[in-house]
Amino acid sequence: MDEYPRDETVLDEELVKRAQDGDNIAVNILVDRHHAVVFSKCLAIIGDEDLAADASQESFIKAFRSLDRFRGDSSFKTWLLAITINESRGFLRKIGRLKEQVLEGVREIVDPGNDPMTEVVIRSEADRIRKAMSGLPKKQRLSVMLRIEDGLSFKEISKIIGSSDVSARVNYHNGIHRLRELLEP
Repeated sequence: MDEYPRDETVLDEELVKRAQDGDNIAVNILVDRHHAVVFSKCLAIIGDEDLAADASQESFIKAFRSLDRFRGDSSFKTWLLAITINESRGFLRKIGRLKEQVLEGVREIVDPGNDPMTEVVIRSEADRIRKAMSGLPKKQRLSVMLRIEDGLSFKEISKIIGSSDVSARVNYHNGIHRLRELLEP
């Protein structure tokens, strides 16, 4: 197949069609394009970088093995995130841990120009938010995470968590309300 740019000018839909036709370049571009968000979700759910890397790899393997079953009812990203979340949950079951953490990548958002006291405050707040998030029911936690971190629509979130659009919206709003309660001083 012809070469094409690796930037955003080629839509996921076109890349998926090419990948379904056996184009390995399209597969590589899709992996490059979505690797960060897949790894981020795995890390948020599993809480361990090495296991998250394994779960990310397994998520992509599962997705591309079943790419022929992708119907396009949702975006490729939404479909991939649903697989990623299921794969991450499977990893948790395999290792016998039920621990989900958010903001594990807080080190990445800390400004190296901050003074040490500011860094301590930022890390402390991130720990508080992580603990509060872990206290939310699973669907609320995922709804909040997918909406805030990934900017997904409620329709996309509903497909990932296996609920209706209305339920995704309710889970999100209840999750935000509960987080506010948990984070009040």
